[in-house]
Amino acid sequence: MNAKCMLLALALLLAGCAGLRTPIQPEGEAEERQVIQLIAYAQRVAAMSSEQQRREYGADNQAFAKEKDAMNRMRLALLLALPGSSVQDTARAASLLEPLAAPGDGSLRSLARLLHGQLSERLGEQKRATQMREQVDALKETERTLKQQLDALKEVERSIMQRGQESQPRRR
Repeated sequence: MNAKCMLLALALLLAGCAGLRTPIQPEGEAEERQVIQLIAYAQRVAAMSSEQQRREYGADNQAFAKEKDAMNRMRLALLLALPGSSVQDTARAASLLEPLAAPGDGSLRSLARLLHGQLSERLGEQKRATQMREQVDALKETERTLKQQLDALKEVERSIMQRGQESQPRRR
């Protein structure tokens, strides 16, 4: 009976201690919480003024220079990727995300892959737009050249017509 009481007391003691332990968060939950924090950060930065964004860029850049961990990398990339922001640098944001966008599991990697894909697409569109602007500029230059040539031909035609009229005898 003494042994049974000791086992019961030990079981109750262990059960009581188990309730006192703080639950250990699985890696996935912590990473999901980080992703939520990053999305909230992106929304907060998007609402900032240009001056506040520049200050935030300075702080994020310093934090990343000190510690190149995934969170600092993502924060800086999100800030640089923000369309229309005063510190937008799509190419740098994409290069910051490249190591995180590598295949692998996890919410943070999934967010990095999504953002990297969008930034790569945006860079491609910017490149195509630049090429189109260059083509338009070249066509405008060709148009100017052709207009000048046409004006010169019209002038030659006028002078030929004037000479022809001057060389004909006048009728009285």
